[in-house]
Amino acid sequence: MKNSLQELHYRLNSLVIFRDVMNCRTIQSLERLLESLEDNDTLKQLKAYSDFVSNLYRHHNDLSSYILTLILEDENIYMIRTAHRLEISKKMEECLFSELESLQMIAEMTSSQVKKEIAYDGFLPDWDNTYYDFKKEYLNRIDNIERYGYGIYAKYYMFIVKDSRIVPVKYPDEVKLSQLIGYEKQRQLVIDNTLALINGKPASNVLLSGDAGTGKSSSVKAIANEFRDKGLRIIEIRKDQLREIPEIIDGLSKNPLKFILFIDDLSFAKDDDNFGALKAILEGSVSARANNIVIYATSNRRHLVKESFSDRDGDDVHRNDTVQELISLSERFGLRITFSKPNKYEYLEIVKGLAKLNSLDMSEEELEKEAERFAVGRSGRSARAAKQFIDKMIAAH
Repeated sequence: MKNSLQELHYRLNSLVIFRDVMNCRTIQSLERLLESLEDNDTLKQLKAYSDFVSNLYRHHNDLSSYILTLILEDENIYMIRTAHRLEISKKMEECLFSELESLQMIAEMTSSQVKKEIAYDGFLPDWDNTYYDFKKEYLNRIDNIERYGYGIYAKYYMFIVKDSRIVPVKYPDEVKLSQLIGYEKQRQLVIDNTLALINGKPASNVLLSGDAGTGKSSSVKAIANEFRDKGLRIIEIRKDQLREIPEIIDGLSKNPLKFILFIDDLSFAKDDDNFGALKAILEGSVSARANNIVIYATSNRRHLVKESFSDRDGDDVHRNDTVQELISLSERFGLRITFSKPNKYEYLEIVKGLAKLNSLDMSEEELEKEAERFAVGRSGRSARAAKQFIDKMIAAH
């Protein structure tokens, strides 16, 4: 029995394509456990066993499921070359299949198999081993790489940019399309454009502009949530990070997934340097347009730029050219969608829709009366005010 565990130890250390899994804390503790079994130091074995199970339990109590997930999300040379449609040599393919066999053998190692090698009669926790055909599962992932992706994009779907690096949002906003009431026509335009992107058809950069609290940002996030299983990922970028977009596009352009670069609450002062940066990006003068990436931006200003009366009326000889320059940025977006503040009827329809969605037990007359009163105290009607009102009513009931 010890010889078979020793072979697993050797196989684990001989990984090439999946070498990076050795950097995983749980796999490192597994390697130390297998190494300890080659000695007769019971205390060392107990510490190694407990350390490994502790690390495994942080993620899963099933060793097979854990290792399978690890290799499916691994950003290795085989996965990258496949995603970029580069040639795979026969030797590399042979290496892949051999390592998948090794990893399956390791994943099938049972806790009872290990405990038999430790001279200890006390309690030691167990783990599960679900059977998977690793080769079949991995080839299926390769065949559907445009849906699942690889690396961090296989594990997460919402990201931000931090210190010039794309990092995952581990606890993203889970808003769903079914939770959004009102603005269905505007939202459908964004959905249709997003589906074109997902299906490999021409898709436009989109500007969602209009009054605050009308659901522009929520719509984008809900769409990202809706289609994440179809290979859609979203990366939120702040206005002060716009100059990093060309490098981000270069890094993602060959990725098999589809990406929304999301810029929320976008606006510029007249002399803002970021204005020219975004204009160059939208014009395509900075880098070639990638077919798997679109830019979605929201703004409370229709033309994105804060204009003053002096811009329009007096202190510029070429004031007409200046105004046109200021408003031209919004026209660089292929699709411009306006979310206007709702009128009384639209506001109350949103309120009633949210009340029904949340099973709020109030008469329609009382609901409308209280909703109008709430809107007055919130500086007017909006989808945000409607949601805040419903949340308040739910808490009160």
